[in-house]
Amino acid sequence: MAIKKSMWVLLGILVISSLVLGSAIQAVAETMNYKFYTWVKKHENSPVGDVEGHTVGLHMRGAFYVFESGEVATMNQVGTYDWVKGEGPFMQYVTINFPDASTIIIKSRGTVGGGSGEWTSEIVKGTGRFEGIKGTQAAKIKFLPVEKGEAGPKGYGEGNITYTLPSK
Repeated sequence: MAIKKSMWVLLGILVISSLVLGSAIQAVAETMNYKFYTWVKKHENSPVGDVEGHTVGLHMRGAFYVFESGEVATMNQVGTYDWVKGEGPFMQYVTINFPDASTIIIKSRGTVGGGSGEWTSEIVKGTGRFEGIKGTQAAKIKFLPVEKGEAGPKGYGEGNITYTLPSK
């Protein structure tokens, strides 16, 4: 009888231990560093009229991302801005499209000025291999002079995405 009771106690301890240890395993954050090149697809703005050069606008950009791993992705971005003489805050949504049809959708807020810009972002959603992704992004950009016939400046920069994925 004592052996049977000891077996039940041992089994109970094993079950409780596996539950506690199993729930203690946490997802480890990973980082994807990248460089990018971006261009304006569409740009519309309207003057506000309160001070010289104050405009509010909408812009759409495309980009190529090249990750440290060698993976390449394309990007579609739509954003709004409130600038005085080409400087000030913006907000944008970015969809990064990977060749395997997986995506990462990001919402960013940042500022531009003096031919450069920077922003921080929160990951909104992922699909495919990024389903359930959580995390942040940070990036910096430098703009090139606008050439004749362009809707806005091209740019290049670098950034990183720090994220976790749910365990499978």
